[in-house]
Amino acid sequence: MITSIVLIKTDADRIPEIAERIAAIEGVSEVYSVTGAYDLIAMVRVARHDDLADVIPGRISKVEGVASTETHIAFRTYSQHDLEAAFAIGLES
Repeated sequence: MITSIVLIKTDADRIPEIAERIAAIEGVSEVYSVTGAYDLIAMVRVARHDDLADVIPGRISKVEGVASTETHIAFRTYSQHDLEAAFAIGLES
């Protein structure tokens, strides 16, 4: 299983709506709202690396209201605490 963290920028007033749309995408396991440089974090879990292209640029970046995305691929599972800590100090790619 491959885990990818997708950092998402959107309009602050649309965060709940955009989060709900992203959470409904197959392969997206969790969506968190955060305060910082990005507005949302989506956790994507897929069986094969090739499947990430379908989920991230193919579906997430095409959700109406998503201004931009940045992807970080990891081979472990992150908790919400891990993600919040990463954003508190700045996530390096």
